[in-house]
Amino acid sequence: MQSSSLRLPSLMCRNLDIRKMRFSMMARKVGVVAAGHAKFGKRLDATMRELSAEAYKPIYDAGITQDMIDATVLSYAASQFSGQGAGSALIADYLGLHEKPHLRVESACTTGTASLRAAWGMVSAGLYDTMLVLGVEQMNRVSSAKATEYMSQAGDMRWEYPYGISFPAFYALMASRYMAEYDLPHEVLSKISVKSHHYGAQNPYAHLPRTVTVEEAHNSVPITRPLNLYDCSLISDGAAAIVIAAEEKAKEFTDEPMWIKGIGAGASSMMIQDRESLTSIPGAKSAAKAAYDMAGVGPEDIDMAQVHDCFTIAELIAYEDLGFAEPGKGRELIENKEVYHDGSIPVNCDGGLKSKGHPLGATGVSMVYEIYSQMRGEAREPSRQIDDVQIGLAHNVGQSGQFVNVFILERGW
Repeated sequence: MQSSSLRLPSLMCRNLDIRKMRFSMMARKVGVVAAGHAKFGKRLDATMRELSAEAYKPIYDAGITQDMIDATVLSYAASQFSGQGAGSALIADYLGLHEKPHLRVESACTTGTASLRAAWGMVSAGLYDTMLVLGVEQMNRVSSAKATEYMSQAGDMRWEYPYGISFPAFYALMASRYMAEYDLPHEVLSKISVKSHHYGAQNPYAHLPRTVTVEEAHNSVPITRPLNLYDCSLISDGAAAIVIAAEEKAKEFTDEPMWIKGIGAGASSMMIQDRESLTSIPGAKSAAKAAYDMAGVGPEDIDMAQVHDCFTIAELIAYEDLGFAEPGKGRELIENKEVYHDGSIPVNCDGGLKSKGHPLGATGVSMVYEIYSQMRGEAREPSRQIDDVQIGLAHNVGQSGQFVNVFILERGW
């Protein structure tokens, strides 16, 4: 009787590590060909359907109609807020994408870029030619206390949530450690908030379009020491949308595609006490390295960055994790205004999560929208338009670093 042992394919017998094999060289080049954005804010005037339609309308107006879209990925992070399950079916139907395939992705605050990763994989593999990625969240139909409860449920429901540990507390621990290790005064974090609001005040889509001073930010209401009110991002409603297409199809839609040049995904331990350091996010560093390697570029090649500033300390740490500054030196970028629109590495010149807002499912998609708009010279206000953007970076973090996605995006004209 013949042995029933499994016979592995020959390539498994050549000491090849399948985990290290890269995506097939036959993968198609994929680019962003259109984008749209809804106003972020406390949008009690609109339903989730209507926010989605508001984000899709500029795409439709640009001539990309429903019949041109093969499938949809809905970025919708937390159905607890709206009570609406099966969101992708609802939104696809409302937008007139009848009988087109659709799916929903959930990945905490990285849901937007996780959705783009999923869509990129399907288009690059040839499953579809053109896909809509739409991010939406409506978070203000519940109380602030209930919203905080729902967001905290992304943590460990056995060992964290029952004891009142929330994400502001996690980032406060990171801020405390960073401030002690690098002798950082809180006023540096306040300067990040000032920058965010400076640009948010010029962004028509921003939730909180107002300027603040260092004194206002530094002396604002304590949330979780050492983080104050102006160190924290907003609970927002909103939507953003992009259309991606394979190269041959992209050229039919536009002469100005933005190519997806590099993608990196990383993860950090669920329990932050298991990490070697609280002054860095390991998953962000590994995601950035993977994205840089895939794109064949380095931090010095980036013309602008959209980083996940859920808290001011998160933006400061991102400067270092992405290679824009050495550990402990990120403060120099904000103090010297290198992260302003006319600096050496502009960061979050749309106001970021801090001023533009943070509707969970829309956030990562909005980051990509901003890079696309900046490349096209469509920042609307000259005082936030970045000159000659060729390569942009989007850095999207979920929880306290348990999910991280980094995208490198390249101007295609």
